[in-house]
Amino acid sequence: MRLNYQLTTNDHRAVGFADFGDPSGVPVITCHGGPGSRLSPKRNAKEAAAAGFRLIGIDRPGYGESSALPGRSIVDWTKDALAVADYLQLEHFFVEGTSTGGSYSLATASVAPGRVLGVLVCCGMTDMSWANEVAEARMKGAMAIWQSSDRDTAIAVAIEQFGQHGEKRFTPNPDAPFRLSPPDIEVVRNPDYLSLDPDNTPFKQGVIGYADDRIADGPANGWSSFDITSVICPVTIIHGEKDWVVPIAHAHHTASIVGNSQLKTYPQHGHLSIGSESIKALKELRKKS
Repeated sequence: MRLNYQLTTNDHRAVGFADFGDPSGVPVITCHGGPGSRLSPKRNAKEAAAAGFRLIGIDRPGYGESSALPGRSIVDWTKDALAVADYLQLEHFFVEGTSTGGSYSLATASVAPGRVLGVLVCCGMTDMSWANEVAEARMKGAMAIWQSSDRDTAIAVAIEQFGQHGEKRFTPNPDAPFRLSPPDIEVVRNPDYLSLDPDNTPFKQGVIGYADDRIADGPANGWSSFDITSVICPVTIIHGEKDWVVPIAHAHHTASIVGNSQLKTYPQHGHLSIGSESIKALKELRKKS
């Protein structure tokens, strides 16, 4: 396990990434949630290693150790994913995307169909140009950022929501825009969960990574930066039925527009707790590839 890799891209940006597991394991590039970081796979690292997987987490621009990239689209990030894959000499790999990262995982599969063996979308957001027009899919907690007139305003909204350095992220607040369901509250109350990243890596650079995530995937852009019909590998979609952050309607819509996909929902899980099912789902996905 190595947590602090860094490479420099062709456009002279830094990309931070972490490598969890045996190099001989089946590689899985993980696309973290928003907010999140390269350390997100740490939660499932031991289970993944036991199952024969090698998890590779990458900081998106503005998070952790990766240089910010104002104005980035979803598909822009796929260059970072492939740069890391090339650096680690990964010819073929799976991609797993959680929450915000679900869109990035599918975008990677769309631009590298010959390299991506399969995609796992875990509690993932769907195309927001569709979701924002559907009442049961609308993400009200993100609307203030999506309605911002410019990037500076979006950053100010993110600071109000999370604090300058993410200090409000897990502070109980019934009026917060993103409310957690009971199974998710149980997750964040577990000291082991909070101890996975005591340095709050997602907010090392403040909230700019999160603000740029929301600008990239908002209703004005959605999935317009990549062609979802170019995803040809097997896709597994898992989602908790008690997800109060990303409505389950997102999972159903993604399954309806992604070819060769399978959806499984879990009545006992919310947005955070569904992560405990990821390695099992990857094992099933591996059988299909």
